[in-house]
Amino acid sequence: MGAPPPGPPARLATAPRPAPAPGPGAGHAGRDTRRVMAEHTHDTPPPPERPHPPGAAPAPAQGTPFDGSLTQAAALNQAFWDERVPLHLASDLYDVDGFRVSLDSLRPFEPVEVGDVTGRRLAHLQCHIGVDTLSWAARGAAVTGLDFSAAAIDAARALAADVALPARFVVADVYDAPDVLGRGGFDIVYTGFGALVWLADLTRWAAAAAALLAPGGALYLAEFHPITQILDEDDGQRIVGDYFAGVPRRWHTTGSYADPHAPTSDNVTVQRDHTLGEVITAVAGTGLRIQFVHERPVTLFARSANLRRGEGGLYRAPDGAPRPPLTYTLRAVKPAAADRDTPLRSAP
Repeated sequence: MGAPPPGPPARLATAPRPAPAPGPGAGHAGRDTRRVMAEHTHDTPPPPERPHPPGAAPAPAQGTPFDGSLTQAAALNQAFWDERVPLHLASDLYDVDGFRVSLDSLRPFEPVEVGDVTGRRLAHLQCHIGVDTLSWAARGAAVTGLDFSAAAIDAARALAADVALPARFVVADVYDAPDVLGRGGFDIVYTGFGALVWLADLTRWAAAAAALLAPGGALYLAEFHPITQILDEDDGQRIVGDYFAGVPRRWHTTGSYADPHAPTSDNVTVQRDHTLGEVITAVAGTGLRIQFVHERPVTLFARSANLRRGEGGLYRAPDGAPRPPLTYTLRAVKPAAADRDTPLRSAP
């Protein structure tokens, strides 16, 4: 997945995501940091995420409302991600040593849907420690990773040197990507799992991604389905939260999804859930043409206790159980100049 890049934020800085579960994509931030898992097995329960004093009411299932400024939110998020970089480098979840051998942390469907990247210019937004970024480099892409965490970018650069893969890594806020990386300079903009909850403004994020693309280039997004944020953690069959909450919320999470028991001091984050409709609308509003949105009943970790790890290292519900969407992918293409003003027509 990816990690955030807090820049000089006067906004909710885009934080990268946590790393994917070992297997098809072990090694890059992209996990929902609110679902802290000690192990990637269905029989190991997560530790409490939001402890509360005896007699006090439990914290709401969707965090607590955050009424601070966007600058304050960005500073909290950046401190959180900076502190977790060494934990992720040493974790079994990211399995950096394994990545040095495999050079691949992508999920099986991602290379299929993105297509051949040989010689193509790829920008990875919210790249965290760069494992997914370098996976694309190993497949032949000319990669640039961007993140607001200087600690994460330092780690990504070191890893690139270790595995002798050419890559450029840049510290910047995701909203500033076009000015920092160059407008129209990329064939592919990639954003991996766990990124969007760190964004305060999807419209600005989509506009930045579109501005990076050359005509004919494609935005590819792989994400956790927003409905998973409101499902119960026992069997994922009950709605226990508000899908349309849509406001920044404060979370307190000790340790890391990669190491729940690690001692940490910067434990407060500010995140915002976005509906699937909001994501699609933001992308479509840039003029990019959406080619597909694929919803899947599989995910990267055991977000509910009934999920089992199966083919490709992905987690899914047992046979016969109802299956909500757990992840999705979206691909959208920037029209060539001559096509930009051509209205879409319905098929006959």
